[in-house]
Amino acid sequence: MPGTPVVFVHGLWLHASSWTPWVELFAEKGYAPVAPGWPGEPGTAEAARADPDAVAGQGISAVTDHYAALIEELPEKPIVIGHSFGGLIAEKLIGQGCARACVAISPAQFKGNLALPPVQLKTAFPVLSRPGLRTKSWIHTKDSWAAGFANAVPRAEADALYDSYAVPSPMRPLFQAALANFALHSEATVDVHRARGPVLVIGAGRDRTVPEATSRAAYTILAKSPGVTEWAAFPDRGHSYAVDSSWREVADRALDFLSRHGL
Repeated sequence: MPGTPVVFVHGLWLHASSWTPWVELFAEKGYAPVAPGWPGEPGTAEAARADPDAVAGQGISAVTDHYAALIEELPEKPIVIGHSFGGLIAEKLIGQGCARACVAISPAQFKGNLALPPVQLKTAFPVLSRPGLRTKSWIHTKDSWAAGFANAVPRAEADALYDSYAVPSPMRPLFQAALANFALHSEATVDVHRARGPVLVIGAGRDRTVPEATSRAAYTILAKSPGVTEWAAFPDRGHSYAVDSSWREVADRALDFLSRHGL
């Protein structure tokens, strides 16, 4: 019989292929993993870089609906695992009753999360200072990637990650999350009251894109739910820890969490 489905959701500036090591590991462990791209995302990172307009304009609701529709085609409710904005999408999906469990790795802010460390604002400023990017896509330079995304690994590794996985991403979600607490009906809203399956939130101590304080604040809010909510942190890791040389430690933490909850 096929194993429990697992849906991996990537965040901004990473291609879906960045989940390949996770997909292979989870398949070895008996799961049935898939890592679909965002709506409009080309099949390879190279193709995505060649066509930056393919994803431009996509917002949080459109991406969430895209994954919810894919989940509808699965034989049973999956586990959802997301990184960065993928973590926010994963939180939304379990809040909508689409998933049996969720692992949110350095999840982007949802409405009600008031944490905003200065380093996070500094990392997002190149985009948020240019309102015209709201309907467009944007990609890091190698320098900004190494400074704000892959800052906890050597520069050679950061550059290799960029060459393999970095892609242009729609900037609408970043603006939506940044303004969520000022919008009455923000798309960056997570249902934190629904009875739901277990959720694990993971933070990284050297993360400059979604600092540990922001991830911990998400955990604190989600822990008010009647469902099980757990917290884990990697003090010496940066935002790229889901895909860099630290990925296996993060994956093992997720697998342990799922095993302890009979999943």
